[in-house]
Amino acid sequence: MPISLEEIAARLAALEDKEAIRALKARYLRACDLKEPEVVRDCFLPTGARIAYEGFPEFADRDAFVEVFSQMACQPGVHDIHHATNWEIDLVGPDEARGLWSLNFRTILMSAQRVTRLAVEYEDVYRRHQGRWFIAETVSRVTSMITEEIGKDGALRVIACGEVPVAA
Repeated sequence: MPISLEEIAARLAALEDKEAIRALKARYLRACDLKEPEVVRDCFLPTGARIAYEGFPEFADRDAFVEVFSQMACQPGVHDIHHATNWEIDLVGPDEARGLWSLNFRTILMSAQRVTRLAVEYEDVYRRHQGRWFIAETVSRVTSMITEEIGKDGALRVIACGEVPVAA
């Protein structure tokens, strides 16, 4: 049975939407690494974005999140690496999608002489607003971690590993 032009057009539109969402997530993670708070801000829905990263306060607004991001991450001697993989994107409507991502995150804190590596799972909601995709909601859960101390000789010593400690 031949495929109709309408079916081909719908499949192509779905592929283009998923690629636009993948590019959005990559732009967000790269902006975090490159310490570009305005690019980070522009990845989130202009109003009503929910940002709930484990270990941080929950944000209901992109500006409040970017303010904390700027204070914590955009400092000399803070070096971050975000590598997202294993993506799954489901289009749940013409202007909404859900995404799952695995993140390999590393932060190097020169002042503390520490390196922390986290395995993180993201659950995202994306919305198309005024013709473009934005992150409307992002929730993360840390699944494992390792923190190492950098000795004066440059050697790494593990000071914590395994599951993330639960705050009391």
